[in-house]
Amino acid sequence: MHTLLVEKEAQIEQAADLLLHLRTDYNRSQLIQQIKQQQTKGYQLAITYDALNAVCVAGFVISEKLAWKKHLYVDDLVSEPTHRSKGAGAAMIQWLKDYASAQGCQQLHLDSGVVKFAAHKFYLREGFRIASHHFSIIEL
Repeated sequence: MHTLLVEKEAQIEQAADLLLHLRTDYNRSQLIQQIKQQQTKGYQLAITYDALNAVCVAGFVISEKLAWKKHLYVDDLVSEPTHRSKGAGAAMIQWLKDYASAQGCQQLHLDSGVVKFAAHKFYLREGFRIASHHFSIIEL
């Protein structure tokens, strides 16, 4: 498996196809449009490929906060359902760690929905720790 930073239109389309497994409230064209809008504000994508196909995608931003200093924050992370537990997610996490370090980041962060137990097990296995509770007001 190998992971690449998304730089081409065709890769954005591949990323969108994978992200539709996670972001089900979008259709493909809406998702591509949203990705492009977010890219103007620093959103980046990486795709992990097996020998033939895109099998995992991560959307992320590099930012700075007083609490975390320079960090990479993963907004979106999903593997093709038929490729789960086959190393694609682990390959992506390693790539994200390496990329973050190369960019001078000191930390890697993500949030995960409270009922995504399989994801939590994966993140803990990959060295993440549960550091906080995330609170939100979603309707203002």
